[in-house]
Amino acid sequence: MHMNKTNRIFDILAILTIAGCAETTQTTDWYSEYGTLETGTPVVMQYVSPDLQPGTPSDNLLGAPVHRMAVMLPLTGDAALSGRAIRTSIEAAVLQSAPQNLSVAFYDTAENLTATITDVLSTEPSVIVGPLFADDARALRNAKSPDIPVLSFTSDATALGDGVMTMALMPTNSTEAIVQEMYSDGIQGFIIVAPDTQSGKLMAGTATTAADMYNIPVTGVFYYTENNTESIKNTARDASMNAARSAANTRAREILSDILTTERLTAIEKSSLTIQLERMSKRDTLGKLPYNAVLFLGNGNDTESMASFLRYYGVAASDARFYGTALWDGSDIVNDITMIGAKYATLPDMAPSFVNLYERISGTSPNRLTGFGYDAANMAMGMIYSTKSNAAYLLDPSGYAGVSGLYRLEPTGENERALQIVQLTGDGTTKIVRNAAQNFLTPIYNLEQNKIRPADAMDLETPGVNPDDYINIPTRLREKYESETYGTHITTQPVIPPHDVETITILPEDDRDVVITSPDFQPVNLESINRTYIDSVEIEE
Repeated sequence: MHMNKTNRIFDILAILTIAGCAETTQTTDWYSEYGTLETGTPVVMQYVSPDLQPGTPSDNLLGAPVHRMAVMLPLTGDAALSGRAIRTSIEAAVLQSAPQNLSVAFYDTAENLTATITDVLSTEPSVIVGPLFADDARALRNAKSPDIPVLSFTSDATALGDGVMTMALMPTNSTEAIVQEMYSDGIQGFIIVAPDTQSGKLMAGTATTAADMYNIPVTGVFYYTENNTESIKNTARDASMNAARSAANTRAREILSDILTTERLTAIEKSSLTIQLERMSKRDTLGKLPYNAVLFLGNGNDTESMASFLRYYGVAASDARFYGTALWDGSDIVNDITMIGAKYATLPDMAPSFVNLYERISGTSPNRLTGFGYDAANMAMGMIYSTKSNAAYLLDPSGYAGVSGLYRLEPTGENERALQIVQLTGDGTTKIVRNAAQNFLTPIYNLEQNKIRPADAMDLETPGVNPDDYINIPTRLREKYESETYGTHITTQPVIPPHDVETITILPEDDRDVVITSPDFQPVNLESINRTYIDSVEIEE
């Protein structure tokens, strides 16, 4: 068990509580009045009992009913570190508020979950805080009465409902928030790159639904295996249209080389074609991408690898802007200079007062889970001692100002959290480009999370790449050297105007003034540029 000075003080406080009858809870749908509540100013999320201040004895304890809060966390096993950290934050909230006649009991979900749930429910708790994991929350939901509120820490929406709510950040919030930012940035089309997991597919579904709402075309959805370099590499190659763009580049160079070696040309024509060929020989790909942004829905480490491979396969910074979600939090991506300018949605910084409190108690820095635990404990105590019904308190549409900013719970068990948009600077820091909302008077999100469905993988919707659109050859030779369009999934009409190419202007007084860079022209070797390493990751060609 996690025992320290703070815990011993907490245990003494628990001993002082007097046994009594548990408060009777309604057996009807406790959330039925949700639709009648009005939105106003958020409640600051720290409950302090008006009847008992810290260290002040109270005669009201004697004979008063006991209110029971059950806390279900993994206190042993592989997840014990997280469970104990959340326990510390809950103890801090209780000690700070010192509510009257509150009995708080901790239960270890790592040992015989079924028996643990039975023990918890036998005490007839007013509220349950936890569990941490989706499977545990699902088992608790199936065993308890719907009128017992549960403040869990899972972000899996399928484990919620029937009174089981979550304090964790819902992935769909972060996804919709960044799509909103992409709309503000004027993105004209983007691809989605996500891990091949249930959560990744749900986030991709959120992104595609949000894109429809904001009228931004999604031109491709790609899935990869998490933490798998080979899968990430292959996905990046497909998403970059590398095969088609490389083939188009090779064909363009072949056309230019053939014309220079076989056709009768003027000096001006020869110079123009030579310059084009020399420039194209310095790169491996040709053609515009059917998108100008990439939305990464994986963690920071996978995103760094994916972005590096995308650059390797010809997606330049000028081709596409990068966006991400709160899954980038805490990763080394903030130090990656190649990601400068990338934006992602994240929770605001935790309140300094909580950070200082937690550090004094535990000697360690808090994380997001500990912040959620602190807010959950304060919310549970606030519900118990409020004059409002459980629903009116927990489901207040005005929301709460917690350790990590504004949030509110919903009858479905999901929540909405106000997020800020930050931009990577490449030096280990981020800068805020859009502040988090301070209230819910204006809706923050427009999607109904429980209606989101996972998105299927989708090949690129692209007009393909036709080399003729990117080279400038004499008009009399265009039909002779007409090229095919390269692209594995051509589903739309070409958007590139004919011969929309980089113009090379040469204005001599006559042919004698033209300087030919290669008067004795020899066809350029069409071998690919030799590249071995990208960001310390070896690429095997």
